[in-house]
Amino acid sequence: MSKAAAEKPLGPRRTLIWLYEGVGKWPLTFRWSILVFDMLTISYFLVSPFVGEEGRHYWLDYVIGAIITADLAARFYISPKRKRFFLRFMNIADLIVVFTMFAPLVSQNYAFLRIIRAVRIARAFSFLRTESPLARYLQLHRVLMERAINLVVFLFIMSALVYADQVAKSPDIRNYLDAFYFTVTSLTTTGYGDIELVGWTGRVLPIIIMLLGVTLFLRLLRALVTPASKAEVECTNCGLTRHERDAVHCKHCGAVVYIENEGFEP
Repeated sequence: MSKAAAEKPLGPRRTLIWLYEGVGKWPLTFRWSILVFDMLTISYFLVSPFVGEEGRHYWLDYVIGAIITADLAARFYISPKRKRFFLRFMNIADLIVVFTMFAPLVSQNYAFLRIIRAVRIARAFSFLRTESPLARYLQLHRVLMERAINLVVFLFIMSALVYADQVAKSPDIRNYLDAFYFTVTSLTTTGYGDIELVGWTGRVLPIIIMLLGVTLFLRLLRALVTPASKAEVECTNCGLTRHERDAVHCKHCGAVVYIENEGFEP
C-alpha cells in the first residue's frame, strides 16, 4: 500500500473530515478550492445587484446554490455537535443564501440577503493560519478586515432594503444604484438632497443607516489609525491565540511566542 493511500482514511465521513480538517496535498487543495469558490461567489453577489434582469443567468444561481448546499450538508454530516450546528451565524447565513439561490420567483425581493455570505471571508483566517506570508498579513490585519467586511455587508443590505421599499414609492429611486448612492450619502452625512424617500419607512431607513452606519464606519477608521491591543498568534504549547503585542512569553503557560509587528510601541 502506498503512503498516500495509507494516509487517506476509509469511509465517507472520515474522508470528509480528512478533506475539511486534515493535512496533506489533497486536503490543502480541497480547502483552497472552497476558499476560491467563496471569493468568486461573494464577488458575484456584490456585482449582481447592479446588473439588470436581462443580464441575469439563473442557471448560474442554481449551480452556485447546489455547491453551497453540498458544502453545508458535508459540514453538517461531519459536525461533532449537529444539534448546535445551525446555531452558528455562518451556517444560518448559508441556509439563507441557499434559499435565495433556489427561489428565482422571489429572488428580486430576497437576493440582497446573499451578500451576508461575505462573512465567510473569515474562513481565510483559520484556513491560512499556518500558511505564509499571507497568513501573517491576515493575522496582523484581522480586525481591520473584519470591520471592513461588516461595513460593506451593511451598505449592500441597507441599499437593497431602500430599493425594495422605495422603488414603487419614490420617483428618485429607479434602480439599485440610486439606492446605493442614497445609502452612501446618508452614511457619510453628506445629504445632497437630490434623492428623497417617501413614507414613514423613508424616515426610519435613513435613521438606521446613519446611526448604525456611522458606528461601523468609525470602528473601521479606529482600526486604521489605532493598532490592535492584542496580537492573533497561537501559542504552540497551550493554544492561547491572543497575546499582548509586545509579549515574549505566553502568559498562560510561559512558552516563548513569536509575534511579528510593524514597530508598535505601547
